[in-house]
Amino acid sequence: MISRRNIRVKVMQTLYILSTLHDDNGMPDPVRSLQKQIDSSRQLFIYLLYCLTEVARYAETDALRRASKNLPSAQDLNVNTKISGNEFLWKLLDNASFKQAIENDKPNLVENTSTQIKKLYNELEKTPEYQVYILAQSRDKKSEKDIITFIFSTLMLPGEEFVSHVEEHFTNWDDDAEMINQLMLNYLQKPGSYNLQEMVSKEKWDFARTLLTTTREKKDYALELIKPKLKNWDADRIAVLDMILMEMGVCELLYFDTIPTKVTINEYIDLAKSYSTPQSGHFVNGILDNIHKELMTQNKIHKVDFKQNAS
Repeated sequence: MISRRNIRVKVMQTLYILSTLHDDNGMPDPVRSLQKQIDSSRQLFIYLLYCLTEVARYAETDALRRASKNLPSAQDLNVNTKISGNEFLWKLLDNASFKQAIENDKPNLVENTSTQIKKLYNELEKTPEYQVYILAQSRDKKSEKDIITFIFSTLMLPGEEFVSHVEEHFTNWDDDAEMINQLMLNYLQKPGSYNLQEMVSKEKWDFARTLLTTTREKKDYALELIKPKLKNWDADRIAVLDMILMEMGVCELLYFDTIPTKVTINEYIDLAKSYSTPQSGHFVNGILDNIHKELMTQNKIHKVDFKQNAS
């Protein structure tokens, strides 16, 4: 579910948090901290998926509420509930992994969730896209999927009030927003393709744990390689994230024999561009490239030629 790039981000975030702690006695277990971050990402994903399905299902709730008025109007008695029977929606709802996640995580207990769902449904009703959907006499797979994706991509995440609500209840939102958005869009392309009890496979968890522990254990050696390449830069004045990314990159080059060097360098350049300063991509590229050339000259890098080593 989570890609290796996402895992690198999680390891980077964990190392950054650890770097801000000055009391060794109070330092949490790094691997446990990483696992908690991944668990938080999973809970956020489940919550957004739950809200998405509940917005679509709210049409029935709205119809019952309006029909039960003391003096319901003709409009109240004829609420279109087509979306509640959306075939794509029920493909999401009937997934065993989703049902288990709802039972375990109980996203319905998040404060003010029902209020947010009602507001999102009311916004949905006003959109031209929804009117076109409910007026169509037939159901086709594309339109069934499109309206559900529309709710997520156009109403939920761009909605300032809903995003503020998510930020209030999920402290990892700022760190995870981009990743979760992409994971959700991927999931909506192939619903049921994820085991929602596990954000990472065993193989990728092993990669995450090993990358974290290796970077910490080999930090001094990585710095021995990095510092001579800094030239006129004072290591203490370089952005903390840049140093962390370079340490991670050096460890991948040296100790992860199934990941091609080109993949490693490109990944850390992209992460530096995305998460550090505007100049960081170029800076990290130069340092890692120089270290790579030096290590190759010294015959210290040995890679296994596996073509399936995706980033």
